[in-house]
Amino acid sequence: MTVKFKAEETADLEFEFPKTLLWEELDIQGVTLPENMKFVDIVIERETDILLVEIKDPSNIRSPEKEQNKYSKRLINNSVLKKELTPKARDSYSYMHLMERDTKPFKYIVLLGLDAYDDSVQKLILTGFKDRLMADIQSEGQGWKRKYVQDCVVLTVEHWNKVFDWPLKRISATA
Repeated sequence: MTVKFKAEETADLEFEFPKTLLWEELDIQGVTLPENMKFVDIVIERETDILLVEIKDPSNIRSPEKEQNKYSKRLINNSVLKKELTPKARDSYSYMHLMERDTKPFKYIVLLGLDAYDDSVQKLILTGFKDRLMADIQSEGQGWKRKYVQDCVVLTVEHWNKVFDWPLKRISATA
């Protein structure tokens, strides 16, 4: 038995999770968040860790090519990383900590829908992205007593389906 989860309106992706998987949507559209906090899209609790999953899908069928090009530049110059991804990891962990749900190591999973880009652009975006993200998260927390994210992984839709047993598909590709 599975449960389907369609990513937020800015994504064209659908996940299929087993009913036994403990997961929740953290960044729920229309729900008021604590002031100035940004949350990841999904939190998945596994036996040994907690996954903070952020979805960025510039390949969304509703995203104009001009916007896709702007976004790829922001991914390459690290502005998405510094202004969106690192704050979402920090704020989501802080929320989980305040809810006393930080009893396991946290891993940050960034899912990038890059299939609208050619291989050379994807390579340019992905090369070193994980290392830059982890370095930014760690440098932000210098002096903190807790290392709040133990590791991070940056995946494309194709890679997600190789890493996890929870199928992910592009909705427009099946329509």
